[in-house]
Amino acid sequence: MRVLITGAVEGLGRALCDQLLGNGHFVTAIDYNNEGLAELDQIWGDKISTIAADLSDRAELLNLLEKLKTDPPFDWVILNAGISATGRFEDIPANAYQKLLRINTEAPMIMAAGLAGSNMINKGGSIAFISSLSHATGYPGASVYCASKDAISAYAKSIRPACAKIGLHILTVYPGPVRTNHAERHAPKGADASKRMAPEVLAAHIVTALKGKKCRLYPGGVAKLSRVLGKLAPNTMSRLMRKIIYEKLGTTRF
Repeated sequence: MRVLITGAVEGLGRALCDQLLGNGHFVTAIDYNNEGLAELDQIWGDKISTIAADLSDRAELLNLLEKLKTDPPFDWVILNAGISATGRFEDIPANAYQKLLRINTEAPMIMAAGLAGSNMINKGGSIAFISSLSHATGYPGASVYCASKDAISAYAKSIRPACAKIGLHILTVYPGPVRTNHAERHAPKGADASKRMAPEVLAAHIVTALKGKKCRLYPGGVAKLSRVLGKLAPNTMSRLMRKIIYEKLGTTRF
């Protein structure tokens, strides 16, 4: 099986690479981190193809799609790359809006459309979009991030019927906090990292959901409970999220 993964060098992307490569699948890994890609090449050799690309740059994104056209079609496309910005919404710098929306929203939308439109995904294949648990609960202190991830959720929902007609499956993933360096940079001061889901566990949930052709994945008991509480008691959840996250964030981080 051939799998494409964006944001492949660290965190969830790296966990997905390692699991899929370890199970004998071929991975095309995309990231802006040249050193991290070189490490993947060194470890996995001819089992992996690495491509350096800054997905916030429209020209690089379009060039990437042209490069991918020279490869055989993929079975799974996991659009994982994402960044965040945290702090009071009125303090988030304007350039953060542009970069988050380009990487978290615009890039996966353009890639999904470009790959599907060019028959670069095998019939019966899947596209996985990584949204966020904030879709169900809100995330005071990460308003731009939430907006970008909610937008990709709406996009996935909207293209699902059309993709089904051409034999493509769409999965949207709504993870809560994950134990990654990225999450640590944006977490409230004193937050307990041990309570976050390990990226290897999340990766296993995603692989299982893709194999089972699920449409939506809220991975783990905390995510499932938060989804229910977000629907039944949205005001209570908002107050709770404000108390445990927003009030402890401190300075703006981007």
